[in-house]
Amino acid sequence: MTDQDSARQPKYQRIADELRTAIQSGAFAPGDRLPGENDLMTTYEVARMTARQALSVLRNEGLAEARKGAGVFVRVFRPLRRRGIPRLSGEQWSNGRSVWSADVEDRDLVVDQIEVAETAAGARIAGALNLPPGAPVCVRSRRFVLDAKPVLLSVSYLSADLVRGTPITEPDTGPGGTYARLTELGHRPVRFREEIRCRMPTADESDRLALEFGTPVVLIGRTAFSGPGTAVELNEMTLDSSAYVLEYDFDA
Repeated sequence: MTDQDSARQPKYQRIADELRTAIQSGAFAPGDRLPGENDLMTTYEVARMTARQALSVLRNEGLAEARKGAGVFVRVFRPLRRRGIPRLSGEQWSNGRSVWSADVEDRDLVVDQIEVAETAAGARIAGALNLPPGAPVCVRSRRFVLDAKPVLLSVSYLSADLVRGTPITEPDTGPGGTYARLTELGHRPVRFREEIRCRMPTADESDRLALEFGTPVVLIGRTAFSGPGTAVELNEMTLDSSAYVLEYDFDA
């Protein structure tokens, strides 16, 4: 950027740029408190709103976080590394481990909200599961919390006729989760397909995931197949993009 371009920038953006550079250089380490609004007003001779906007830029970029009554701090970023391929291996869930355990290592991931219900499938869900529109489906809705921070919303759809009366319709599906129970029913998943996209969150998603303003979400739609063209589950996940790294490691 030339000096002329810099002069044309809004003051708050120039301040944000300098703070960002300081964070990236290590002058401010993860967990360090950034200069507050009063500090920035004095240093840069700007109004409070300008100082506030500069700090908001860093928060919106996921570099900083506000702590009520304490100030704005450099975010301590230890993302969940979602290992897309090994987490879905049959060895993972057939041995009684949750697919989520491949992501969290030694960290505390819990489900703090769960609802299981039966409803009629709309056209989109019915199409994904090769069911007639209006067919009954089992819906499993969950919120996952990591280190006391919500990071993921997950909604699974399965044919109710297939899973009715099994642990899949219970809040706790047992060791190995849904895929282990499907295997016991003779519908072992043998192939998965994931579709990934990003967008800004809805108001409900922002609230349930406690997102900083401006943080997008990652949408992952996973279909599990027990044979050619036989879909047994559709799982639609909404991830806090600032909490995840999506990793795919495979041979050439």
